[in-house]
Amino acid sequence: MVRGATFLILVLFTAEVRSETVDVKYRGPVDLKTFECRDINRSSFIQRVCYDKAQSYMVISLKGTYYHYCELPTSTFDGLMGAPSMGQFYNQNIKGTGTDGPFDCPTHRVPGY
Repeated sequence: MVRGATFLILVLFTAEVRSETVDVKYRGPVDLKTFECRDINRSSFIQRVCYDKAQSYMVISLKGTYYHYCELPTSTFDGLMGAPSMGQFYNQNIKGTGTDGPFDCPTHRVPGY
């Protein structure tokens, strides 16, 4: 039994650690190793939210497509996560108008990952 446990521990410590990469619309692949990701089950619109606090950068899955938002403050991320209606909060506070939203990446600093 000790040999089995020792073997299992060795396998776990020597296993290659891989981070997850998602394809973000208008950007391409983004490695999520520095992000805090949360799966969302209380919204029919938002499935997942990933936030890199150090870069103020959010990647969000809307109906299965990932989008990104730049220079998004922690207070806005916290507001989204605590909102009674995440979709309504997103539409009112994060989503762009089509030309330039408050956190649209074409007009804000995009982190280089």
